[in-house]
Amino acid sequence: MKHRLLVGLSLLAAVGMSACSSSGSDGASGEGGRTVLDVWLMRDSVSAAFQKEFEKGFEKDRPDIDVRVQIQEWDGIGEKVTAALASNDAPDVIETGNTQVAQFAQSGGLLDLSDKVSDLRGASWLKGLAEPGAWQGKRYGIPYYAANRVVVYRKDLFAKAGIDASDITTRKRWIEATRKLDKGGRQGIYLPGQNWYTLAGFVWDEGGDLAAESGGTWHGTLDTPGALRAMAFYKKLQALGDGPKDSDEANPPQAEVMAKEQVAQIISTPGGANVVVQNNPALEGKLGFFPVPGKSEGTPGAVFTGGSDLVIPLVSRHHDAAYAFVKELTGDAWQRKLALAMSYVPNRTTLAPAVAGDPGASAMAVGAARGHATPNTPGWAAVEAKNPIKDYMTAVLTGKDPADEAAKASAALTRAMKSGT
Repeated sequence: MKHRLLVGLSLLAAVGMSACSSSGSDGASGEGGRTVLDVWLMRDSVSAAFQKEFEKGFEKDRPDIDVRVQIQEWDGIGEKVTAALASNDAPDVIETGNTQVAQFAQSGGLLDLSDKVSDLRGASWLKGLAEPGAWQGKRYGIPYYAANRVVVYRKDLFAKAGIDASDITTRKRWIEATRKLDKGGRQGIYLPGQNWYTLAGFVWDEGGDLAAESGGTWHGTLDTPGALRAMAFYKKLQALGDGPKDSDEANPPQAEVMAKEQVAQIISTPGGANVVVQNNPALEGKLGFFPVPGKSEGTPGAVFTGGSDLVIPLVSRHHDAAYAFVKELTGDAWQRKLALAMSYVPNRTTLAPAVAGDPGASAMAVGAARGHATPNTPGWAAVEAKNPIKDYMTAVLTGKDPADEAAKASAALTRAMKSGT
C-alpha cells in the first residue's frame, strides 16, 4: 500500500478523554508508578533525533507517563496489527498506513475517536489522509503526515531546451514541454507502463474513480468515461519516453534509470531525487521539482496521498494517555518540526507554509491539497495483492482496445473487493 511511499505516524496528544475515562489508571507501570505508554511507529517515520526530542518534551509536560516506542517494519505489519488488535496485549498507539485503517476498523478493534475531531481541528486535515481514516461514518484514524508524487526534473536539460518549469502549469503545457525534451537520444519522461498511482491521479482529475460503492457493494469503475480519458492521457505521456510497458517504477528502479543522465523527468516522491544523486553524484544540484500539472490553469493535478494515520486499540488500558500523545504529535508545533526534519507534508492544509523553504516538500504540499486515497473498503487490500489495474494498463499500452480492457479490469476489481471483505 504505499506505503512504502512513506512511512506514517499519527499520534495525538491532548488532555482528558471523557469517552475513555475508565482507562488511564490501570495497566502497566514503569519506575515510580508511571504509566507506561507503548507505541508502535514504522521504520523511518521519524528520525532518531526527532523521536528523542518529542519523547523528552512530551514526558516533561506529563511526568506521570513513560513513553516506550517500538519501531516496526512495513513487511508483514498488517498481520501483526490484526493479531495485536485481537489480543489483550496490544500497544496503546499504532501508526498505520492511511489506506489500512478501514481494514483494521472492520475488525472492531479500534477506538472510535469521532467526538475528538473538533478538538483536533479536523476541518483542515488533508482529504487524502482524513477520508481513509474514517469507516462507516466513524473516525478511527488521526492524520499524521503525508507524502505524494511530484515531477522530478533535470534543471540543466530543461534550460538547454529553453523550458521554464514554472510555466508547466497545465497538462497541455506539460505534454508540449515533454515533446521538446524527447529527442536526440534523450527521454522526455521515464514513465513505466504500470505506474498505477499516477494513473489514479489522472482518473481523479477527470472526475472518475477506481471504484465506487452502490447499495453497500463496491464495484470497479475503470470503464467509466472519465477513467477512460485518464488512461488515454497516460498513454500519450508514457509514449514520450522509453519506459517499459509491462512493469512498474520499481522494476527497474526508476531513480537508477534517471541517474544514467538520459531522462529529463520522472514522477516520484521528492526522496527519489536523493536516490538519483546517490547513483550519480554528478547530478547533485541539477534536480528540481514541480507539482503534477492539472487539466486547468491554477488547479494542480490530483495525486494519491500516501502517509500514515494513528489509531488507538480498543483494548489499550491507557486511552487518556494515548490520546494525549496523539494530539500532541499531530498538533501544529510538532507538525511543523516534523515537516522540516523529514520533508513531509503536514497533516493540515493550513500548515503548508511550514515547508515553503524545501523545494521538494513545497511541491508536494501543492499537490496534497488535491490528494485522494484509494477506495475506502477493507477489500482494497485484495486488489493490491494481485492488482489487475497494472495488467489493464499494459494491455492498453500494447495496443488492445481500451474500452474492452477497462471492462475486464473493472470486473476483476469488483471480484477482488468482494473476496477481500
